[in-house]
Amino acid sequence: MDRRSFLFAAGITLAQRPLLTFADDAKVPDDRRLGRAKDYNGTFLWSPPANKEAWERRRQELREQVLVANGLWPLPEKAQLAPVIHGAIDRDGYTIEKVFFTGLPGHYVSGNLYRPKDKKGKLPGVLCAHGHWANGRLHEATDKAVENDLELEGEKTKEGARYLMQALPASLARLGCIAFAYDMIGYADSLAIAHRVGFTDAEAELRLQSFMGLQTWNSLRALDFLLSLPDVDSERVGMTGASGGGTQTFLLGAIDDRLKVAVPAVMVSTGMQGGCICENCSLLRVETGNIELAGLFAPRPLALIGADDWTIDIETKGLPELRALYKLLGVEDRVTGKCFKQFKHNYNQVSREYAASWFNKHLRLGHEEPIAEKPFVPVPPRELSVFDEGHPLPKDALDAETLRKRMTEASDKQIAALLPKDAAGLKEFQRVVGTALRAAVVDQLPDAADVDTKEVSREERDGVAVRKLVIGRKDKGQQVPALLATPPDFDGTVVVWVHPSGKESLFTKGAFTAAAKRVFEKKAAILAPDVFMTGDFAAAKGPAVNDKYAGYTFGYNRTLLANRVHDILTAVAYAAKKGAKRTHLIGFEKAGPWVLLARPLSGDGVTRTAADFDSFRFEDARDASDERMLPGGLKYGGLGAFAATVAPAELFIHHFADAAAAKWLEAAYLAAGKAANCQRAKEKETDIKVIEWLLG
Repeated sequence: MDRRSFLFAAGITLAQRPLLTFADDAKVPDDRRLGRAKDYNGTFLWSPPANKEAWERRRQELREQVLVANGLWPLPEKAQLAPVIHGAIDRDGYTIEKVFFTGLPGHYVSGNLYRPKDKKGKLPGVLCAHGHWANGRLHEATDKAVENDLELEGEKTKEGARYLMQALPASLARLGCIAFAYDMIGYADSLAIAHRVGFTDAEAELRLQSFMGLQTWNSLRALDFLLSLPDVDSERVGMTGASGGGTQTFLLGAIDDRLKVAVPAVMVSTGMQGGCICENCSLLRVETGNIELAGLFAPRPLALIGADDWTIDIETKGLPELRALYKLLGVEDRVTGKCFKQFKHNYNQVSREYAASWFNKHLRLGHEEPIAEKPFVPVPPRELSVFDEGHPLPKDALDAETLRKRMTEASDKQIAALLPKDAAGLKEFQRVVGTALRAAVVDQLPDAADVDTKEVSREERDGVAVRKLVIGRKDKGQQVPALLATPPDFDGTVVVWVHPSGKESLFTKGAFTAAAKRVFEKKAAILAPDVFMTGDFAAAKGPAVNDKYAGYTFGYNRTLLANRVHDILTAVAYAAKKGAKRTHLIGFEKAGPWVLLARPLSGDGVTRTAADFDSFRFEDARDASDERMLPGGLKYGGLGAFAATVAPAELFIHHFADAAAAKWLEAAYLAAGKAANCQRAKEKETDIKVIEWLLG
């Protein structure tokens, strides 16, 4: 494409050349990202995709995002459960046993196993996850709460009102299910680690170690335990829970197809997404929310329960969209929901019977409808406690700090094993680490049609056509100032120029720098964006990071670093939209690492990449608000490992003396059979030399 054709495609005519003064103070972009950071109290509307193919793509990407966010990509190695089951208690129609087993080495999952009596053959299994009721499965309601539930007719018996956490699994056992009610961390018998403690520092973010991730892993291990029982039918396994237990229900259903039926209660909505640290982790709800996350359960049977809380509108906001998704998949009858507006936040008998009816139908229990919960004789909570003199908590039970060290060691070993040695190893390395990068940035190269452009002004300077633009993603409220400079003998090559100073780095004292001129001499155009919080953004103050727990911020918003990568990808897509024959990337100074993260996500949209490594290390980000913060940055081997996923694409890195990073790059390019395609220089090279390589 010649210069005139490219300019025409970009909307420039040489007859229009008003003079620009680049030293003028620019207005701060009207970019939505500069506003208050989104949090769990936002609005999370969702529209289902247009067709099955689009949903399958989205489902795969979102499922991977959930796994990465929870620190479960790839899944940790599963230790032997080694379950201890003891202390059977006999009740009318069912028994209760006390259980604990290994979740991770040195970390135990505890709970009660409810079994129906006099049932033969394979039986359905149901996991019961409690929420933030005091003492969890050992909850004992106050007299006032009991009286209130009976008065409102949410409960029919004092026993059900006082011991709702026993009522649910007891009722399921009487219906013929093997029900396992297990503890959230820091509740009932799971006290080695206090609830909400030990996972809120910067290193936890960099390693994707979160309270929520550990709780989700415990849920997965609880499912492992349930399925390990010889009398559980693996094709008839369900899960239910209310409030925080509802969060665990739809999250486990999102990542584990072994769950066949789910009933998350008083949690799924377009409003509040879950207020506890155990319900939030970085990356989880960026560009999504609980409705879509619950939709990952499709096409399996899903029932939602609402109440007079943040779920009050579920029947009109959220459920219709889920019905549309299930209809798209041809199984509209497999999703339902009901809001019991007469009750506050609860999992009372009315809601429990609704859930039991759904399980009766889809676990094929064979009972006549309507399902009515029978009165039961509760067990004093202390008698349900798992650990006693004969069965003490194992001596190797770890606190949060020590467990995290063990988790780090295991994760580092798992990632180190991905170091590629051949083509097959490279493919697996790219699958795991490349997927993690996409999930950490929550982005990939957009379609050209998804990029919006607005022209601000244009001129010709020193024979170079110069255009000021604002680019961004459609419908995202983003405004990224950019400059497009095109020489008279343009050959179709566009250099996306990323600098900490943004587009103004092209000029010195009003004239193009020697480096910019060298690009033009090579017949290439320059597209220089002011990526987030650079250039025209410099006068703005970015949104604050929650100082108690970064997951409250990064669970809903990209980090500063991820936003910069996001904007680089927007610029690459813009070049493609305007018909560039070749697009190269160059990153200067501390912008070099931004480019190295953007390059693997650019796919075939970029030909050559040159970047200053800038002695970058994720571990130097000691605070969540550090501009180098990227959740998972340390877990997956660091910047060198992420950059290596681009092999065998042509890459030049300078200011590079990181032996660990070099190991990943060397291995990946050798495995690709293209070692020469990755050039590295220990010292910082001149801009001219870097450009000579880029366009040589």
